[in-house]
Amino acid sequence: MKRRYLVLGVLGLALGIGIPLAIGGSEALGLLRALPVGLWAVALLMIVAAWNVNAGRLRLLLGGIARPMGQRQALATVIATEFAICATPAGTGGPVTLVVLLKRHGLSAPQGIALYAVDQLMDMLFFCTALGALGVYWLLVPAQVHAAWQLAPLAALLGAGLIVVVLLTRFHRGALLAMLFMLRKLHVARRRRRRFARWVAEFRGGLTMIGGFSRPRLLGVYGLCVVHWLLRYSVLYVVVSGLGAHIGWAYSFLVQMLSLTVGQFTFLPGGTGGAELSATALLTPYLGAATAAAAVLAWRFATFYWYLIAGAPVFLIQAGRRHVVHANVSQAVRAPR
Repeated sequence: MKRRYLVLGVLGLALGIGIPLAIGGSEALGLLRALPVGLWAVALLMIVAAWNVNAGRLRLLLGGIARPMGQRQALATVIATEFAICATPAGTGGPVTLVVLLKRHGLSAPQGIALYAVDQLMDMLFFCTALGALGVYWLLVPAQVHAAWQLAPLAALLGAGLIVVVLLTRFHRGALLAMLFMLRKLHVARRRRRRFARWVAEFRGGLTMIGGFSRPRLLGVYGLCVVHWLLRYSVLYVVVSGLGAHIGWAYSFLVQMLSLTVGQFTFLPGGTGGAELSATALLTPYLGAATAAAAVLAWRFATFYWYLIAGAPVFLIQAGRRHVVHANVSQAVRAPR
């Protein structure tokens, strides 16, 4: 297991740095060295601010359903979870880490997963809303009509995911019966099927409990979600401006969404390789190869490598090696056996 993660990490690092440098060449390195220290500080402070906003969102979600969590502990939980997302293929370690840490604050595993699902639903709602707004804007600006069509695949993917989540929540009983039927056909023991049914019922109970929050509370959670993503998705725009170039903020937002989505299909930690290649390809027509490569390297440092550097010690302190590093999803959530 250790060797596999090490190989994936080395491969991801080689692709993440090698692809932009292969496109931008030594000129990209020169542009990176010329970036002022103040700009690096601003980019990293934006990420730290986004972490703190996410910590506030976590505290707001936990209020009344678990033991109180201070801002410092919530921040450590967020950073450890973000590290796990970046360090594992397709971010699979993120929900595992969050569930394990939330169990220490009084949430059962199904309740923790329910909270994570609500958190992800808020994110999906934000991105669907953002894509809709960008699509309308670009359709109204003749020079940007071509960019609107780049939204279509991503909007369809996010919309389909949002619809599936809503349908599963609305028709959970039918989904549960279908899953139990499949387990019976697979000759899973009755005792295990009953444990699975209890687990799903507890998960549904967690969703119902969170769904019962007052509207102001849910709006507060969504508002913090919006602030978090606006901070995080403004880093590329700041970096490009620091390089003396210019792209629209809306286009930089789209570049990040598309690139990170493509990166997930590489199944490497942090989407390395795919994210860098697609981002550089989308930026090169507007910035040139060298500037685009430098911008991508600086952007990925702030939004990926910084997560690993700052998050590793926090993860080890919060999660502990024996709890998470070698655990798989089924072990962490104690799925029925």
